[in-house]
Amino acid sequence: MTHPSPPARRGRGRRPAEQVRQEVLRAAGELLLAEGMAGFTVEKVAALAGASRVTLHKWWPSKGALALEGYFGVVGPLLAFPDSGDIAADLTAQLKAFVRLMRDTRAGIVVPQLIGQAQTDPDLAAVYRESYSGPRRALAVQALERARRRGQLRPGLDPEVAVDQLWGACYHRLLIPDRPLDEEFAEALVANLLGGIGSPAAVSSPAPGAPLSGEDRR
Repeated sequence: MTHPSPPARRGRGRRPAEQVRQEVLRAAGELLLAEGMAGFTVEKVAALAGASRVTLHKWWPSKGALALEGYFGVVGPLLAFPDSGDIAADLTAQLKAFVRLMRDTRAGIVVPQLIGQAQTDPDLAAVYRESYSGPRRALAVQALERARRRGQLRPGLDPEVAVDQLWGACYHRLLIPDRPLDEEFAEALVANLLGGIGSPAAVSSPAPGAPLSGEDRR
């Protein structure tokens, strides 16, 4: 298996801290996608980036935190959220981009490893929420709120729940692969969410145990 190439060093002078940081993150992301968490070490990243292990430990509290930030630096641009004005098209495009990343690249192996390690690595869990899942959730919520203001979604929609319905379903198939995670699934998710899955009779009838409205009580 080939390793990522070390970043080119310019001259013999001392590199600015921000340049070192970006080169470390690039090396971390490339190493993670090449070898997964099993082959990911701070020592390897330091060697690839031409940086000291002390510097890496000063900036990142754990191996997992460095791995995740490097991962997002590589894949973040691939998951940009479109804003065409058509929420159905935008959700479908974004979910398909996520599916392709998970299905067709090493990210599909790495993400479950990161999620698994985050269960016992509080630093990684915090970075996952703050640097990856939190910002990505916010982008999706903002897109749904814009669509609601445009009148494309019903006023009472809870965008946080809608995000969980869409991306939560994708993560479920990624982590428990008893059904394929593919683009057809992404299309069906958006269609089911926006079209609703209840029949007209089911929608008009209260759920068992649900409080009756004043009109129903009459």
